Amino acid sequence: MADESAHWYVIHTYSGYEKKVKESIEMTKKNRNLENQILKVEIPTLTVTELKANGVRKPVVRNMFPGYVLVNMIMNDDTWYVVRNTRGVTGFVGPGSKPVPLTEEEMKPLGIHIENMKIDFGVGDVVSVVAGAWKDTVGPIIKMDMNKQVATLNVEFFGQDTPLEISFDEISSLH
Repeated sequence: MADESAHWYVIHTYSGYEKKVKESIEMTKKNRNLENQILKVEIPTLTVTELKANGVRKPVVRNMFPGYVLVNMIMNDDTWYVVRNTRGVTGFVGPGSKPVPLTEEEMKPLGIHIENMKIDFGVGDVVSVVAGAWKDTVGPIIKMDMNKQVATLNVEFFGQDTPLEISFDEISSLH
């Protein structure tokens, strides 16, 4: 059961245990020195606006898939054992007992990209937004998140600097 490259896997958990499962796996990977094999544990979330009884709108973070956690890891006997035997985990998603990694197409709607695209810009570079709602906006990059493949631009709105998170595929370098 050894695979030398890391893939994303879906873990089924008891509903409501997602955060505990994530914390337990992260603690166990540190204790067993598996940081190079269990790379990342994610709970896909979505921010929704709820309308309260008094008419106040309040943003609330919800799990996109209650009862599921994503883990990016190199599948081997050690990592499989650690994840499978974490309290609150009922198993990996896949036929029988064999975990099946997610494909690039399955990862895209979750905001997690497997392949890193080649980019010709970095923090401090001034870029232009070439697609989407912010098309033709120009600003310097103040932060980049390679996992989510987004850059945070500093743009001026109404005389104030405002951070704006834009996908890598929607921006282009000006040089």
